Amino acid sequence: MDQRITLHIIGGTSRTRAEQSRLAFSLGHHAEIYSDLDELFDCPPQNGLIVACDDVLDQGVAALLDQFCHHGIWVPLVAATEKPGVEDVVNAIQAGALDYMALPLTEEELTRMIAHFHSDAGRHAEARRRLIVARHRIDHLSKREREVLDWLSEGCSNKAIARELDISPRTVEIHRANMMVKLGANHATEAVRMRLDAGLETLRDADVVVGQGGALSQPVEMPLRRQGGADAR
Repeated sequence: MDQRITLHIIGGTSRTRAEQSRLAFSLGHHAEIYSDLDELFDCPPQNGLIVACDDVLDQGVAALLDQFCHHGIWVPLVAATEKPGVEDVVNAIQAGALDYMALPLTEEELTRMIAHFHSDAGRHAEARRRLIVARHRIDHLSKREREVLDWLSEGCSNKAIARELDISPRTVEIHRANMMVKLGANHATEAVRMRLDAGLETLRDADVVVGQGGALSQPVEMPLRRQGGADAR
């Protein structure tokens, strides 16, 4: 087979892991089985894809990907459970999973998933890496620093941001400088790009605002931009 890959299978029972492994081998691929996350983290995979099943997904795909990030694992993740719901699939893909499959795996589904891997895995893995890194850095911003980033992403000047936040332009400059350091950005465009990589480009459309420490809090109405480039409170 000219495009053999390695499936790193984790979660479920020893029987289900063995079944998935045999299926992978029958299609000409290789499989590595891990009894738990600790075993996976002891020898982080650098290629192929990870198939995470059942109990490994108890905390959600986003939390699992955060753990992968912490251990330097950027290999694409495929979630797999019995009878996954539409919401489960949507949330997993939005969190950064490459795919979501129903258990037990079939030859047809595994073949489809591997084709998806070959066509999209490199771009997907890089995008997921940027997303996780960006969210991690933005999460460490203070409330004011996050607000400055949000309005900066709307194309606002320091003076316009100062009017929106009812603070002085000098205070905006201080928050902006601290924000740039925390994000590791050398220019404003890099900070805005990081916000886009974090998937926050529709913050206003999502009707959410920044809470303490940069977290998202309860929905409220975001202010609308005035005509002429100024911003309304």
